[in-house]
Amino acid sequence: MTDLFDIRDRVAIVTGGYGVLGGSMATTLAAAGARVVVLGRREAEARAMVERLVDAGGQAMMVLADVVDRDALQSARAHVLEAWGRIDILVNAAGGNVARARSDNGPPFDLPMDAFDEVLQLNLHGTVLPSLVFGEAMAWQGRGSIINISSMASTQALSGVMGYSAAKAAVENFTKWLAVDLARRCGEGLRVNAISPGFFLATQNRAVLVDADGNWTPRAQSVLAKTPMGRFGRHEELHGAVRFLCSDAASFVTGTVLPVDGGFSAFTGV
Repeated sequence: MTDLFDIRDRVAIVTGGYGVLGGSMATTLAAAGARVVVLGRREAEARAMVERLVDAGGQAMMVLADVVDRDALQSARAHVLEAWGRIDILVNAAGGNVARARSDNGPPFDLPMDAFDEVLQLNLHGTVLPSLVFGEAMAWQGRGSIINISSMASTQALSGVMGYSAAKAAVENFTKWLAVDLARRCGEGLRVNAISPGFFLATQNRAVLVDADGNWTPRAQSVLAKTPMGRFGRHEELHGAVRFLCSDAASFVTGTVLPVDGGFSAFTGV
């Protein structure tokens, strides 16, 4: 049974693989024996992440590319294929909100559309483009697993994050669309799924969840009240979902969105 979860020597690209959640996913893939490509724009952070993975005994390399730049992604694909010969796993972990696109303190009528577009570019385009570029390599070899990152904001109205919510809702639709299209065109070996994390403390959301004194903000308290488990997620609690979806244990799983949320999506709040 454990062989079903074996991903040793598979080549895994993690976009945003130096962020809190992306770095955690890169770490578990490397620990499981996958060869991990940390892809992103920030050289110092990507290099540091690769060094941590290698120091822990893993195989890893850094590739610099912007997830919304097709030419850069195609160059990255060529580099990975030349170095390691194949691409088996793509985790689209790059994403996040943009401060100027938030509308927490007033109505959304004056929301800057360039900020809205920036959120869509980062989260939607930054998922679609890597999926198409690296998914093509998977199609050439007839096998591969793409894992997108959705959000609780994709299906429920969370105040202040209109652009982020719209982008993540589109990511879920794209996940299902691409899963169907690739399975029909390229065969059963290509799978596309998404993980929908609940609330995890990360660099981007810490300021809205933790105040200057280290206490939960009113927004954090609202989240915890609607999370049946009564706490925020721990980064390592995403590891099982990632390992499952990219392994042969999920060989008949495609087009799904797997919540990892402590029951947040199941609870009406009543």
